[in-house]
Amino acid sequence: MATPPDPQRPPRLAFVASDRAEAQEARAQLVGLYGDTPEAQADVLVALGGDGFMLEALHRRLASHLPIYGMNRGSVGFLMNDYVAEGLPARIAAAESAAIHPLRMIAVDRAGEEHIALAINDVSLLRRTYQTAKLRIAIDGRTRLEELICDGALVCTPAGSTAYNLSAHGPIIPITAKVLALTPISVFRPRRWRGALLPQDARVSFEILEADKRPVSAVADNVEVRNVVKVEVFEDRSIALTLLFDAGRSLEERILAEQFSV
Repeated sequence: MATPPDPQRPPRLAFVASDRAEAQEARAQLVGLYGDTPEAQADVLVALGGDGFMLEALHRRLASHLPIYGMNRGSVGFLMNDYVAEGLPARIAAAESAAIHPLRMIAVDRAGEEHIALAINDVSLLRRTYQTAKLRIAIDGRTRLEELICDGALVCTPAGSTAYNLSAHGPIIPITAKVLALTPISVFRPRRWRGALLPQDARVSFEILEADKRPVSAVADNVEVRNVVKVEVFEDRSIALTLLFDAGRSLEERILAEQFSV
């Protein structure tokens, strides 16, 4: 566990960067300005890259309590702060924090093997061929939808609601809302079903119907399991990750503003 920062001194910073040239150049500049503390002794990890790199950094530190402050040296950067080299310790000291909890996916494939993975954004079920997928959906052991014919479906956290979920026309969820989104992807039947908001402690079970004829993959962020027959998804609140955002630009504010973007 990282040592709590002393408010009387600047935070000790560790720096990691994606392979992009801009990120590597930024890391060299920041290390030159502030030094580079080993992660085990650091107060804050500074991640330089885009949203994909931020997810990678979070996945690698699921057992760590080290807060992560991202700066955008990638493309989208929704989870990142603006890149400004000067005054970094003061920005971090004044930053607002957001705690996020990952989803745990338990997927069983056609051979009966069980696969477990964590997702910070979402767990998605996706058809693998030209055939639509057929899914049966249960919540907390009770079947809620006997048959969903679709390209797939996903379960997302509030933090992940502005990612693939938003592209699939799912709802944007405030970061403090204690709900998960269940969103269909290109639904064919039932035509009017557009998904559901679920309590944060809900356990979502997918049964893949006609799995031999209509193969489906389950994907937890960047971990894919092919030819699944059953998938269970729930939020793992035993794991908490802390992201830091510049004052006035919290994750809650970003998610709220995203609902009014045109």
